[in-house]
Amino acid sequence: MPSEVEQPAEETVRQLRLLATPTGAAALTRAAGLLADRTDVVTALSRLRAEFGADLGGPAWGVARQRERARPVFGADADRLLFTGDTLEQAGRPGLADRRAARLLAGGVGTAVDLGCASGTDALALARAGASVVAVDRDPVARELTAHNAAALGLPVDVRDADVVDLVAAAADGQVAGCGAAVLDPARRAHGRRITDPDGWSPPWSTVTALLDAVPRCVVKVAPGLDHDRVPGGVEAEWVSVGGSIVEALLWGRGVSATWRRATVVRSGTVHELTADTDPGRAPVAAPRGWLHEPDPAVIRSGLVATVAQQLGATLVDEQIAYLTSDAPADSPWVSSYRVTDVLPFSVKRLRALLRERGIGRVVVKKRGSAVEPEALVKQLRGKGEGRAVVVVTRVADVPTVLLCEG
Repeated sequence: MPSEVEQPAEETVRQLRLLATPTGAAALTRAAGLLADRTDVVTALSRLRAEFGADLGGPAWGVARQRERARPVFGADADRLLFTGDTLEQAGRPGLADRRAARLLAGGVGTAVDLGCASGTDALALARAGASVVAVDRDPVARELTAHNAAALGLPVDVRDADVVDLVAAAADGQVAGCGAAVLDPARRAHGRRITDPDGWSPPWSTVTALLDAVPRCVVKVAPGLDHDRVPGGVEAEWVSVGGSIVEALLWGRGVSATWRRATVVRSGTVHELTADTDPGRAPVAAPRGWLHEPDPAVIRSGLVATVAQQLGATLVDEQIAYLTSDAPADSPWVSSYRVTDVLPFSVKRLRALLRERGIGRVVVKKRGSAVEPEALVKQLRGKGEGRAVVVVTRVADVPTVLLCEG
């Protein structure tokens, strides 16, 4: 479906309302079937427009494609929800939204507001958790999507047109928009580009800090690269990774905060949490030993590498590099471990010779603290051998170094 940038919001809303009719539902079902059959785009659009008209054919195809993208995360619910490309990008994961809602509402808070609702992921999670929910957004497309998606899942959500900046400025007695809990997800993209300066977010950083000051039970989604110096005192900062990739960073209001920093790692559906009440500082540094440990990105971004190092009896290979080393493998959700077979100064020629000697023809290249392009190095190191290895290009005592590990 065309994004709001490509066409007026009023036209997108009109198309969404058409898709919500019985005829629209039939068009979506037909589009899903064509997509499942891997029908090429030109043929699929031609058939949909012939059967349902131009007003429904193109939008149905667009939403069917968004639903296909959403299905691995949203599951069966994806086939009842409406998305645009922009709102799906911002939607986040329902499982994580449920987790946020449960924590935010713990203690019996009965009302919550989703400040900037996009397609309604957080509003729906809050409603599923039993709260009376208000969802606000100035964007008519976001309001239409949230209202439709709530109705599709049978969840009561009061969707309103309101300015988040004004609502937060008017917050009083620990409430905003008449609610005792709040979720805020500032827009961090504009015109297809990521906004790195929090002051340029919508709403801006000043509104984020105002909400954290005014409403104790709140959570704000922020960019994973947020500078730690930006985190206000008494506010817990949490980084969440799924399958080894950071998917969100959160600031928890002072009425919800339970620690200084938290790293949350989701692996194979299991949630692991690592916390620290104060800054653990840096881990000690020593030469590489028999095992190399790669901390999960959530551990690194949360500043808890030293905490993990202490748990594992490990040390850093370099003061500035987040690789740990120890004498033993680690059965830990916080790291991936590799047995080190060789440590040598970085030299492609020397490394190729060593791999050839070992009969290693396929490698996975990892790097940290190096300008090497992993894809290019993989091609340079590809050989005829049947063996496999992990090549780690990094710095040891500030010297460019290769750690060859078992694959």
